[in-house]
Amino acid sequence: MAYLGNAPAQSFISFERQVFTIVNSQTAYTLSHSVTNENDIRLVVNNVVQEPGSGKAYTATGTTLTLSAALTNGTDEMYCVFLGRAVGTVNAPAGSVGTSQLAADAVTNAKIADDAISDEQLDPTVITGQTAETSIATDDLILLSDTSASGALKKMTRANFVSGIGGANTPAFLATAGSTSQTISNTTFTKINFGTEILDTDSAYDTSASTFTIPSGKGGVYIFYCNMRMPLGNTEERTHMINVDGSDVLYSGTQFYPGNDAPFYSTYTTMLNLSAGDVCYLNTYVTSTGTRTTNANYTYFGGYKLIT
Repeated sequence: MAYLGNAPAQSFISFERQVFTIVNSQTAYTLSHSVTNENDIRLVVNNVVQEPGSGKAYTATGTTLTLSAALTNGTDEMYCVFLGRAVGTVNAPAGSVGTSQLAADAVTNAKIADDAISDEQLDPTVITGQTAETSIATDDLILLSDTSASGALKKMTRANFVSGIGGANTPAFLATAGSTSQTISNTTFTKINFGTEILDTDSAYDTSASTFTIPSGKGGVYIFYCNMRMPLGNTEERTHMINVDGSDVLYSGTQFYPGNDAPFYSTYTTMLNLSAGDVCYLNTYVTSTGTRTTNANYTYFGGYKLIT
């Protein structure tokens, strides 16, 4: 008689019987043939057919037979009849499976070998042929080549990608002398008053004391700058400096020549590595023939964090 498919491996086979040697206190026995489950065998104990299944007399899978209760050697007898035997499937011939035999999305990541994807399987137009993005949303994914992992591609969100890059340059502050002018004594270090706050991102500037205190956790390199306008005398020298915790640091001196008391601007910029809790303010030292008075409208003091 004709048939379709592979030829049967076996024909006209009688049911096979296996007699077990009872071992006291033992519930697990080995079958001589592998089975799919307990329904593939008929188990007989003391000439009584047992009910198969979980919570019943026995279960079976593969070559393991498990009894729900142990038997006694010399008193009990047990055998099974194989009603069906699990046999190995016949492998399809090499190269016989095509795309039409595969279900859509049937091949999962777990079934793809490591390093199996190469340039041959990649379409270069997938990335280079696309329209360039003009903006990136926070939750958009970005592909990176991890050089520490042999160039493995990894993804991260735009929010994580920009985290730690650049910075907001804060804390930052800017204060002016407001409407109050200040007299600077000759040949004396004088703390300059900046009592009007223009900007203070971290509430770190004290207008009453004209001091800027580095906030907790915000230590790093800071830029400070100032501008002062005072009448210029004959052969005058002015020195600006930042005072940190009571000590003047990084002097900046400028010498001026005859100006006939004309207004003159002096500026100062410096960079300091500071720690949380450091208190900073501006000192000025003037060498002239008399006192000098700041012009409130053109006198200011500011600073901001540059890097950590």
